[in-house]
Amino acid sequence: MTRTPTAPQPLRVAIIGAGPAGIYAGNILTRAVQDAGGEVGIDLFDSLPAPYGLIRYGVAPDHPRIKGIVNSLHEMLDAGTIRFIGNVAYGTDLDLADLRAHYHALIFATGAIRDAVLGIPGIDLPGSYGAADFVSWFDGHPDAPRDWPLDATDIAVIGNGNVALDVARMLAKHPVDLLPTDIPATVHAGLAGSPVTDVHVFGRRGPAQVKFTPIELRELGDIPNVDVLVYQEDFPRDEHSEQRLAASNNQVKVMTRTLNGWLSREPTGAPRRLHLHFLHSPVEVYGAGRVEGMRFERTEPTADGGVRGTGEIIDYPLQAVYRAVGYRGSALAQVPFDKARGVIPNDGGRVVDGQGTPLPGLYATGWIKRGPVGLIGHTKSDALETVTKLLEDHDLTVQPGRPAEDAILALLDERGIRFTTWSGWLALDAHERSLGQADLSTVTRERVKVVPRDEQVGIARSESLVVS
Repeated sequence: MTRTPTAPQPLRVAIIGAGPAGIYAGNILTRAVQDAGGEVGIDLFDSLPAPYGLIRYGVAPDHPRIKGIVNSLHEMLDAGTIRFIGNVAYGTDLDLADLRAHYHALIFATGAIRDAVLGIPGIDLPGSYGAADFVSWFDGHPDAPRDWPLDATDIAVIGNGNVALDVARMLAKHPVDLLPTDIPATVHAGLAGSPVTDVHVFGRRGPAQVKFTPIELRELGDIPNVDVLVYQEDFPRDEHSEQRLAASNNQVKVMTRTLNGWLSREPTGAPRRLHLHFLHSPVEVYGAGRVEGMRFERTEPTADGGVRGTGEIIDYPLQAVYRAVGYRGSALAQVPFDKARGVIPNDGGRVVDGQGTPLPGLYATGWIKRGPVGLIGHTKSDALETVTKLLEDHDLTVQPGRPAEDAILALLDERGIRFTTWSGWLALDAHERSLGQADLSTVTRERVKVVPRDEQVGIARSESLVVS
């Protein structure tokens, strides 16, 4: 008797993390499998009720061009080939064994959401804050505190990257100019009560070595009723600096021209000022019981492209310090973790154990794979590398015992997990947009972000507990 061959089982993949890294990985994997004539089922899990990760909760609300990335991410999820399952915490609601029982492979795309450490004396004094925590607050993260202590007139922001500029801009900007954004009402009210007059951004290196992008830097000069101040002593004209600038890329040259242009610009007498300081290395945060100031050592460029201390010490009276010196990933239950680098150890996306041996069916992409560096373009190429490894390993992946598409949803229901779906996000999205249209302020608002987790989940699940 001739036996009819059975059709190959569709590949089932779970992606943990619904930010850009996870969504790009899902989209690339879908296209690759479909182009090869195969079938794939992808579930995109996130601990938050809404998708988009740091695009929704890690980008300042006054960045409409950067948030335009959401449009392309929306299209990928709206195509229906990737299933979004939100409000599900890995390690709590589902563990590694649960996922292995339902999927051939798992891709971790959980990003890096903790502040990197700045190890100087006094950094833990009251009045010293991590940028990641502040960003979560002003972006209305459901797990962040509803209130933020904004009682300082003079503030330091430590760091020379885009996050430092986001933090500085949000602190210095007049709250009325944030009304057209999706800023939550509680955040606007908090910022409206801030007495801030001066925000100082400090970087250890020189102007030609900053980690800003030109668009972020130029935005500072467009903040209404805020003076941007730079200082001649922070712009060395030594041979090393001139050589580095000559050899730099166009992006650095554009930013250097912008900064040099501000050197000759006269202050307007605006009530708020944003100061950019370079060649300042943090030494100590000081104060009796809370932040009262910060001490820096002046640095100077070296021939190898670095900087060295000059021995000159400068004190700045301050009442608050924000650390924007980078992010770090967090360890995940039952998954290897490199504490030194803050990443999941991996070989091109394949998760490896302490001996460097790949663990079948486990992969990583995005910042939890490579560390918190690179922009969206890097995230796409990073996801492609990981997906390529996964497809090469298809025959070696773990065979799930419960591969049926709805089995995982049944498990969540059994455990009483109030998970959200793509249709639920569309309902929440429409609700936030309606709040923006109903806002009685004098500006046009695209949306007003819903903050409480229970309210988000209630709206997404059409539950009667919703109040707005």
